[in-house]
Amino acid sequence: MADKKKEGAYHYLFRSGELSRRAAESKELLRKCVLCPHECSVDRSKGKLGLCRSGSLARVASYCPHFGEESVLVGEHGSGTIFFSGCNLRCVFCQNYEISHPDLSGDGAGDAVTAQQLSAIMLELQAMGCHNINLVTPSHVVPQILEALVLAVPQGLSLPLVYNSSGYDSLSTLGLLDGVVDIYMPDCKFMSLDAAGRYTAAKDYPERMCEALREMNRQVGVLQVGANDLAEHGLLVRHLLMPGGRRETELIFRFLAEELSTDTYLNIMDQYRPCGKADQFAEIASSIGEGDYAWAMDKARAFGLHRLDEKDWAQLLRQLFT
Repeated sequence: MADKKKEGAYHYLFRSGELSRRAAESKELLRKCVLCPHECSVDRSKGKLGLCRSGSLARVASYCPHFGEESVLVGEHGSGTIFFSGCNLRCVFCQNYEISHPDLSGDGAGDAVTAQQLSAIMLELQAMGCHNINLVTPSHVVPQILEALVLAVPQGLSLPLVYNSSGYDSLSTLGLLDGVVDIYMPDCKFMSLDAAGRYTAAKDYPERMCEALREMNRQVGVLQVGANDLAEHGLLVRHLLMPGGRRETELIFRFLAEELSTDTYLNIMDQYRPCGKADQFAEIASSIGEGDYAWAMDKARAFGLHRLDEKDWAQLLRQLFT
C-alpha cells in the first residue's frame, strides 16, 4: 500500500470511485445551486448567476507559487495558490476586491476554465515544486474542483489539497469534501450579527462559520506538521484583526479554544488596510491600532491557544531578492 503521507487524501476516494461519484453529485447541484448557505437556487449549469457571480465554469484570476502564506504551507518552493474569481461572502473591505466582486455579468475578473484546464493548472503548480494546491475562495466552485481532481489524479497529482475559504460554507458541501481536503484553512472573521450584516453579504455568517469549523475540525482534526515543517493534514485557522475589533477577536479565540481545541493552529493576521469600499465605513477606514497585534497574541495565549503562526521573515526576503 502507498504511504499515506505521500499522497493527497483524495487518492483513496479516487481509487474507490467515490471521488468521481461526488464530482457528479456536486455538478448536479449547479442546476439549482445550494452549494453555500445563501442557497440562491439559480441554474448555474445554464449560466445563470447567483450572489457569487459564477456560472457553470470556475474563473481563475491567477495562480502561482505563493510565499506570503503561513510558514507551514510555504516551505522552500511556495504554496501553489489558485485564486478563484467571485465570492459568496463579498466583504466590503476585501483586499482582493476586484477579484471577489465581479460585475453583474460575472465578467471582468479572471478567465473561465474547463475542468481539463483547471486540472492542468494543478499539475503545473506541482511541476513547479509547490508543496500543496491552495484553493483560494473555493466555496462556490466545489463541483468544478472535484471534476478537475478526477482528471488530475491519474495524471500524477499527489499534493495535499488546501481549502482556503472565508468560513461561509454549508455543511452539505463540506460533506462532499470529507476525505478529499487535506488541510482546511478558513478565516474566522466575525462573531456578531451586526458586524457580519454591516460588512458582508451574510448576516448569518457567525452561525454558519461556527458550524462549518466544527465540521472541518471533525473531518481533519488539529493540524499535523511533518518533519520538514510542512503541514500535511488538519485545520489551520486565520483571523484578520480589524480596527476596533477586539471584542470580535476575543469571542473568536474563546470559540476556538473552548469548542474546537487549544491545539488549533492559528494565524493572527495584522495586515488589514482599508480596501474595496472600506472608506465608506468610518470605523474600518484605517489600519488596526498600535498594539492590537501584541494584544491579540497575548489574548490568544490567555485562552490556551499556543500554536500561533509566525512568518519566517528571513525566508521571505530571500525569495524577494533571489
